[in-house]
Amino acid sequence: MPSQIPTNQNKIGVAILGTGFGQKVHIPGFKTHHRTEIVAIYHRDIHKAQAIAQKHNIPHACDNINDILALPEVQAVSIATPPFLHYEMAKAVLQAGKHLLLEKPTTLNVLEAKELYELAQAKGVTATVDFEFRFIPGWQLFAELLASNYVGKKRLIKIDWLGSSRADTSRPWNWYSSPDQGGGALGSLGSHAFDYISWLFGPVSRLNAHLSTAIPARIDPTNGELKPVNTDDTCLLSLELADGTPCQLSISAVVHASRTHWVEVYGDRGTLALGSENQKDYIHGFRLWGSQPGQPQQEIEIPSRLAFPQNHADGRISAFIRVVDQWVQGIENHQQIIPSLREGLYSQLLMDLSHKSHTTSSWIDVPKLEKFLTDY
Repeated sequence: MPSQIPTNQNKIGVAILGTGFGQKVHIPGFKTHHRTEIVAIYHRDIHKAQAIAQKHNIPHACDNINDILALPEVQAVSIATPPFLHYEMAKAVLQAGKHLLLEKPTTLNVLEAKELYELAQAKGVTATVDFEFRFIPGWQLFAELLASNYVGKKRLIKIDWLGSSRADTSRPWNWYSSPDQGGGALGSLGSHAFDYISWLFGPVSRLNAHLSTAIPARIDPTNGELKPVNTDDTCLLSLELADGTPCQLSISAVVHASRTHWVEVYGDRGTLALGSENQKDYIHGFRLWGSQPGQPQQEIEIPSRLAFPQNHADGRISAFIRVVDQWVQGIENHQQIIPSLREGLYSQLLMDLSHKSHTTSSWIDVPKLEKFLTDY
C-alpha cells in the first residue's frame, strides 16, 4: 500500500538519495517548500552521509537504501543520483510504496522506464520526473500563446541548446563520459528537450539523429592517464511531429555560444521566439518575442502571475520548488500528475530511438506511446 499522507497539515517526510545535485538543488528546494521536511539522506559513504546530515540538520543518515525505506518517517523519496543508479533505486522506492521524485534521464533504457511506470501505477503512488522547463515563467507563457493559436499552423520549429559545461578539455573523466552510466549530452539535455517538445508541440512521428564527440578523451582522476570518452557531447536531430511539422534540434555541451538556449516557432499567422543568453544559470533569463507577418518582432512581457514567488540565486531551485509543489499536490490528493513517469518514459523512448538512428544512419519511426505500452 502507498504511504498515506495525513489530511492535516503535517509535513511530508522526504528522503534524498544523491548528494551532488541533491545538495545544490534538492535540499534547499525541500527546505523552502512549506509542506516538505527532509528526514533522511543517503550517500554510499556513511561518513559523508553523516556529515551532510549534520550540516543540514537532517535526522537520519544512511548508506543503505533499505534502511531509509524502512524508516516510518519517510513517505516520499527524491532521487538525484547519476542515471545508472536510477532504475534499481526507483524500483526499490516504488516497491516500498513510497512516492517518488526522479531526476532525468529516467533510466538507461525505455524498458526500464516502462517497468517503473507500470510499477508506480500498480502501487498507486505519485511519481514525477524533474522536467523543470514546464515550470519556468517564460516557458509557461510560451505554452499559453501556442495554445491560443498565436502562430497559427506551424511550419517550422528550430531549437538550439548550446553550452560550454563540458568544453574545458582539462575537465576530468567521470560517469558523464560512459554510456553504461547514462552519460552524454543527449541524456543530460536531450531528455529535457524531448519532454518539452512533446509538451509544447505534441508527439514525434519519426526522427533522424547524428551524435558526435568533440573531446574524445579526458584525464582519469584515479591514475592521471587519458581515458576514452564514449558518449556524445554534440547532437544534431531532425524530427517530424505527428502533425507533420518539421523540427530541428541542435544540442552541444562543448561550445562557447552567446545564444545558449533558443526555441523558435514559425507559423502561417505568426512567429514566437523564446531564448536566454544566461551562461551560468539555465533557468533564469528567458525572454519571449513575437511577431505577425510583415510586422517587426517585439518582446512580450511575462505577466507577474507566472513569476516565481521567490527568485533563488540558483534558478534551478526556483523551478524545482514548483516541481515539488505539483508533486505534493498529487500526493495529498492521491492522484497522478503531469509530468509523471509516463512523460519520463516517452522522453527515454525518443532517446533510445535517437541512438538507434545514429547507429543505423537512418530515419526511425516513433510508435505512439499507447501502442508502445501495449506491444512491448
